Amino acid sequence: MGNLLKVLTCTELDQGPNFFLDFENAQPTDGEREVWNQISAVLQDSESMLADLQAYKGAGQEIRDAIQNPNDIQLQEKAWNSVCPLVVRLKRFYEFSLRLEKALQSLLESLTCPPYTPTQHLEREQALAKEFAEILHFTLRFDELKMRNPAIQNDFSYYRRTISRNRINNMHLDIENEVNNEMANRMSLFYAEATPMLKTLSNATTHFVSENKTLPIENTTDCLSTMASVCKVMLETPEYRSRFTSEETLMFCMRVMVGVIILYDHVHPVGAFSKTSKIDVRMHKSFKGTTT
Repeated sequence: MGNLLKVLTCTELDQGPNFFLDFENAQPTDGEREVWNQISAVLQDSESMLADLQAYKGAGQEIRDAIQNPNDIQLQEKAWNSVCPLVVRLKRFYEFSLRLEKALQSLLESLTCPPYTPTQHLEREQALAKEFAEILHFTLRFDELKMRNPAIQNDFSYYRRTISRNRINNMHLDIENEVNNEMANRMSLFYAEATPMLKTLSNATTHFVSENKTLPIENTTDCLSTMASVCKVMLETPEYRSRFTSEETLMFCMRVMVGVIILYDHVHPVGAFSKTSKIDVRMHKSFKGTTT
């Protein structure tokens, strides 16, 4: 969290749209409801994913014992039986990232389509904007937990080594019916990333831009920069800040701003740190009172 706050204290955005985005109480209009329901069905599982990841302890001791005693069948079985359910959990996280990817693309389609500008979309469709923010918030929280837990990659590496060894010996294990070689390869690429969920969102946004060639890329990048500007304005404007009923919402707003800036940097042709970027990152601005 310290690094997150450090980024926030040295970020200044160009003056942009000035309106209150109700992250606490926004409700879908009839026009938003169909997409909102689709995204809500995905987001309802986000907290359980975070709780499951936070509780992930790994099988480090069992793996060490098995490696140090390669001829002890009992220790080999103990390590394997410890790792298998963990790999099933890791598969759940990975599959959730695929659902999140589709959800983000649906949101981008709604928030960038003509005839409205990104600013008009975000102001008119606040329930969808809130869901976009919730996806970004979840993403940063997930990746923060993942980075703090080296057991994830250690467990998965042990799993893959064991599967490969058994395949050489022409043995088929039951878990391969659930996590086959193709799935294991895709999961391996996912967990190799320092921030896998953010990478998923970046790829999803880039894919959205490339697939919608008739839609100017500015519609997408302006949506991101506008969201960042709105968050910045709400954090700096006492009138807006006072409308939040919880300090948690301020932290939520800060995380969302960081997430959207990072996403913008990945997607925009020149990134967030160029002088021509609509997000102006400078080293002399702080959000006083919001980082305690």
